[in-house]
Amino acid sequence: MRRPLALSAIERLAAHFRDHPPTAASEPERLRAAVALCVVPDPDAILVIQRAAHPDDPWSGHMGLPGGRAEAVDEDLVATAIRETQEELGVTLDRSMLVGVLDDVYPRSVVTSPFLVRPFLFSVPSRQSLRLSDEVAWAEWLPIARLLEPERYRSVTLTLGDLSRTVQGYVLGPEQLIWGMTERVLTPVLEVLREGPLGG
Repeated sequence: MRRPLALSAIERLAAHFRDHPPTAASEPERLRAAVALCVVPDPDAILVIQRAAHPDDPWSGHMGLPGGRAEAVDEDLVATAIRETQEELGVTLDRSMLVGVLDDVYPRSVVTSPFLVRPFLFSVPSRQSLRLSDEVAWAEWLPIARLLEPERYRSVTLTLGDLSRTVQGYVLGPEQLIWGMTERVLTPVLEVLREGPLGG
């Protein structure tokens, strides 16, 4: 009997992380932040958000993952990811759900804040209701199968201020594009899931 994609995905990703330890960036001048990549089964999905428009937010209106900057109350960056997911979406995570750590990422644009972001992969056993804070305009448990559709991942030209820039991203709709750091977090995960049929 074929297992649900998310269960097979979690098992595959856990094995992948054991064989490929994450790359932790060593840049002490950067501010620390964390995001949660939450995977849930039935149907298999990843929790994604669209940030609310705000003039002081360099990622205003962008698609992304729940998370934010580390605070003094956080024991570590895992605690940051757990706290921010609860604050932004009302979704409760705990350390028993933690599957692995992905490579650190940071903004490549000079106009964004100098953050270094550590992504954590969580296996969430079932969907939780989403309670959006004022930092989040939209959120959804996005089916993994949709992200794996070949036509979703393509080059897109964006206008950023006075500049045009061509980026790789996942096109979900006219105003919904996953690109930048979030694309760099998701793509290695999705590439692992593309490698042959999932176990049954």
